[in-house]
Amino acid sequence: MLPSGKRLPTVVIANLSPLVESGRYPTKRVAGESLRVEADVFKEGHDQTLAVLRWRRQGKLKWTELPMSHVDNDRWAAELSFPETGRYELGIIAWADDFLTWLHDFERRLDGGQTHLAAEIEEGRIILNNAAIRAATGRDSADAEAIEELTTRLMQSEPAAVPRLMDNPEALALLARWPNRALATTSAQTLSLVVETQPSLFSAWYEFFPRGAEGLANRHSTFRDCLPRIEDAAAMGFDVVYFPPIHPIGTTCRKGKNNAVSCEPGDVGSPWAIGGEAGGHRAVEPALGTVEDFVWLLGEARARGVEIALDFALNCSPDHPYVHEHPEWFHHRPDGSIKYAENPPKKYQDIYPLDFHCDDWRDLWQELRDVVLFWVEKGVRIFRVDNPHTKPVAFWEWLIAQIHAVDPDVIFLSEAFTKPKMMQTLAKAGFTQSYTYFTWRETAAELRDYVTELTQGPMRDYFRASFWPNTPDILPRHLQNANAATFKIRAALAATLSTSWGIYSGYELCEGAPLPGREEYLDSEKYQLKARDWNQPGNIKPFLARLNRIRRERPALQSYANLAFVPADNEQILAWCKWSDDKSDLVLVVVNLDPHHKQESLVHLPLDLLGIPCGTEYEVEDVLFEGTYTWRDSTNFVSLDPRIKPVHLFHVKRP
Repeated sequence: MLPSGKRLPTVVIANLSPLVESGRYPTKRVAGESLRVEADVFKEGHDQTLAVLRWRRQGKLKWTELPMSHVDNDRWAAELSFPETGRYELGIIAWADDFLTWLHDFERRLDGGQTHLAAEIEEGRIILNNAAIRAATGRDSADAEAIEELTTRLMQSEPAAVPRLMDNPEALALLARWPNRALATTSAQTLSLVVETQPSLFSAWYEFFPRGAEGLANRHSTFRDCLPRIEDAAAMGFDVVYFPPIHPIGTTCRKGKNNAVSCEPGDVGSPWAIGGEAGGHRAVEPALGTVEDFVWLLGEARARGVEIALDFALNCSPDHPYVHEHPEWFHHRPDGSIKYAENPPKKYQDIYPLDFHCDDWRDLWQELRDVVLFWVEKGVRIFRVDNPHTKPVAFWEWLIAQIHAVDPDVIFLSEAFTKPKMMQTLAKAGFTQSYTYFTWRETAAELRDYVTELTQGPMRDYFRASFWPNTPDILPRHLQNANAATFKIRAALAATLSTSWGIYSGYELCEGAPLPGREEYLDSEKYQLKARDWNQPGNIKPFLARLNRIRRERPALQSYANLAFVPADNEQILAWCKWSDDKSDLVLVVVNLDPHHKQESLVHLPLDLLGIPCGTEYEVEDVLFEGTYTWRDSTNFVSLDPRIKPVHLFHVKRP
């Protein structure tokens, strides 16, 4: 039995990309960032096929179209960007173009020696006449008259003159504006796109504990004391300051210094053990000040070009109001007592985890959404989410969508050091940025493989990597008791391999004293106040400031996926180039991965990719350490002494 209903498609449109899980989740870009859409487009026979990419904002009726170009082997593509944030829907329309098919066949007949083509000229007249009618119906009298004039000239021409008359840019453009789409096919599959703010892709984060802002071991700082620390972060070029939880800290089972099970009088406890007499997730630790003090600080920071990111940690101390008001929201032991958090063999007696699948889960989820909205209403635009991989993915997909329905520009950073597939799924579910395994990638091969996976494969379309050399929880072994060169090298890698990066305070002071046998800090600030001189000798603050300044000045370093590794003969040398979307800016980064010894190598630039003709001289200017070099051809020599200059950050000047 023949299918009933409307006419079947005449053109095959398949393998639309970039889709995330076949369109289950939206593809991500930021405002102004390039998006390349591709699809297979073809039909039976030898008809000349055309395709357009069309898009519209979610909820709008009107579509906008952009012609697609044939790439090869029936693959078509179009590239565009969106200046405004929001959600968009994209699809493809394709058809066999009667004019181009007629012109193609006419020219082949001439090439084959045919001379009696009166019927073919009459066929062309009919095609042009129909195009003129479409132009007139579309109220474009000028185009209608131009097509009618072209039709007259066709009828007066000898067959041999038809290609010259029709196969030229003016005639082709005129007819392209009024195609016959009567048998056009619209792609059954569409591409969902979310366009986010520029800081969703490009940002530099600085994390510090507000209670330790003054660097005093015997005095708890307040929000009012944090402004100098924020100004110092801004001077180093950081545009996001991230606070660990600022809420009241519980006293029951409060942890002592170095995560001791029992605390001593005056111990401040872990800020991740949230909740006490002063309240829960909508309150602030009284020793820091008030909510009004925090709002004041938020405004002062913003006036200095800095956003404050809050930690959204779904932990409750035994003293949290939820424990008394909603005990049904927690996990219980067989004896009815509430279970504390464990990650065997680690125990967190000061934290009760929430049960996201409890009988009253709807009220729990709505309460947590309202907590985020509370802080959004206070002016917070960025949240770093603690351990999202230990909560249901469905919860995050729902919550982030709920928040974005109120304010689509709110940013969520996923702190999920976990299995790859969970990290990826959280990004698909809505997280704006994601922590990564960069912290543990050390060798040239490891870094090349990992960055290639992040930026050149399917993850590029939904996962935005944020590179952190350290966190309060993680002091990697290569930073333990390391020299300043190591800290500079890891910062340069993080800041230039990805568009978002961050450090935990103390990094600029090259702090690296570990807890013996662990990837953790000795005398961790998570459990105590810590004495610091923020300007102590040997700090690398000037280096970080130059690094962040260059990131802002060079558009190539603000492009996430435009990256190509450059072969080097020495595996201690890692090199790569990056370029802006419009190719106007080009940088080459060369890093010595050995923090103790000078390393030298030949590097081999891909001149074709960089748009540099073979055999020509060109300049490379080191914008980080200053100095200009004249290079020629693809192979050139570099020498980096980590004590003086561990990295070249070249601006490549095309000849």
